[in-house]
Amino acid sequence: MMEKLLVATMAAAGLSAEVLIEGKADSRIRVLIFEDLQCRDCAVFRRMMDQQILPKYKDRIAFLHRDFPLPKHDWARKAAVAARFFESKRASLGLDYRRHMLSTFESVTVDTFGQSLYEFCRTHGVDPAEAQDALIKPEFAERVERDSREGETRGVTRTPSVFVNGMPFIETFSFESISKALDEALSSAK
Repeated sequence: MMEKLLVATMAAAGLSAEVLIEGKADSRIRVLIFEDLQCRDCAVFRRMMDQQILPKYKDRIAFLHRDFPLPKHDWARKAAVAARFFESKRASLGLDYRRHMLSTFESVTVDTFGQSLYEFCRTHGVDPAEAQDALIKPEFAERVERDSREGETRGVTRTPSVFVNGMPFIETFSFESISKALDEALSSAK
């Protein structure tokens, strides 16, 4: 299923290469997703994306991922920086890492984060030392900071915060409610 997802960086759409896009990269309809990789509600939304939203909308809508690690989460910022590193290798690898962290976040602690990063690298053919070094590289941290500032400008305080045509869906929401907004966005774009 993952290999069937269209995953592209903004560069593929002729834009900045600093944002991960799922779906139709060149779609006029862009959904902004502010997420925290240590967030229970983000994990629920990720499952909704994989099981319901992408199967229905991936060929028509661009879903743009933004990092918004919450201060209350002790390893979320490191995970966001690591995600940026993996995305720099390959967009789909960054997406795999985001999925991995959101599916395993309950078993990861600040003390076991390094081991989790190592295991992901080992199973995905990435040098663990390079990934560890990336955690202190300013280029990746700056991208996370830019996303966080953008989220703050938009009034984001909780995750996930998903914007469909400017309409916010915050923390917990149903597939039916966001699907209605996505359908309306598609209809108005015709």
